[in-house]
This record gives sequence, structure tokens and C-alpha cells, in this order.
Amino acid sequence: MKEVKAYAASANDAPLKEVNIKRRDLLDNDVSIDIVYCGVCHSDIHAKLNDWGNAKYPIVPGHEIIGKVTAVGSNVSNHKVGDLVGVGCMVDSCQECSACKEDQEMWCENGSTSTYNSKDPHLGGHTLGGYSKVIVVRDEFVLKVPTNLDTKAVAPLLCAGITTYSPLKHWNVKKGDKVGIIGLGGLGHMGIKFAPIAAANLI
Repeated sequence: MKEVKAYAASANDAPLKEVNIKRRDLLDNDVSIDIVYCGVCHSDIHAKLNDWGNAKYPIVPGHEIIGKVTAVGSNVSNHKVGDLVGVGCMVDSCQECSACKEDQEMWCENGSTSTYNSKDPHLGGHTLGGYSKVIVVRDEFVLKVPTNLDTKAVAPLLCAGITTYSPLKHWNVKKGDKVGIIGLGGLGHMGIKFAPIAAANLI
């Protein structure tokens, strides 16, 4: 294990403060990432404030992570040192149940592992998120990021982006369809950008 800097809250009414947290040693299927940017999703705020009643403290939020690969496990072939990558709201699952085999890891029959505030199957305790310098993630949950994109603007695509893209794709939105977007916050403005692109069959 190694210690890295992070920002954590010790209680729902406590501010985020710089702390040292532990990250696990690299396992065979792991990718170690130096975090460059991490978005601030409103879910992070809800979680920190314990608005949903399930916060585990100290809590290190952050699930819109962009960073550079610094090391990979012996079984990893999809990523290499130096790659620009992203990590969203999940970091692990069993990869063996029927849900995982159908790319539905969020419904993992053995329990998926969220980026933070989830049971940590490796270190015990709970997972700690992207408001930190480093994160170690199972390689199936690491995404390649094109280097021609504005790196700091990519992070929200890992939450607000996929949340609005997914229904457009699921419902096969096409030219002539009407799309309703309620609110112009983090998700709403993504929906406005994505809908015409989806209608033009470009995504």
C-alpha cells in the first residue's frame, strides 16, 4: 500500500480537508492512475452531506476522473503507462456473473464497487474517490480518452455525459424525434448538445 494526498470530509457538516489515504498495491488486473482532473458532480455534494443517509466517513468524493496511467498489472493489455484515461462511478465488479458478462456491471449479482462510499473488497472499509492524487482501478473500468479533447472538459462526460447519452442511444433518437430536457444544469446542457448529434446518427 502507499499513502497519497486526498480531500476528505470527516462528517456531513465538516469541510473537505487535505488528508493522507491509502491506495492498494497493484493487482494483476489493476491500473494505477495519477489524477489530473476530477469533476464536481452534485452527487458528490449530496454524498458528502449525507443527504441519502448512507455516507461513510471519512468520505473522499469524486467520480469524474481524468488522469495518466503510471503502472499496469500483469494481466492488463488495454492500457499502458502514459495513456490518458478516465474513470466514472464504478471501479470493480465480479466480472463473472450473468450481469457482468452482459456488460451490465451495475447489476453485478455479487455487488458492484462504486468509486467511493462503497465496500472496498481489497482493503476493507470503504472506497475513496477521485478528490485525490492517485487511484487504483480494475482495468475493465478504465476508459481511454482521446488526446485531441480538452482534457479538463472531459471529466463531466463520465457522469452527466453518459447519463444523458444513454437514453438517447437506448431509445434510438433520430431525425424528426422530439426530445424533452428538463432543466439546464450539468445534465441538461449535455442533453442539448447530444440530442442533435444523436438525431444525425453521429453517435
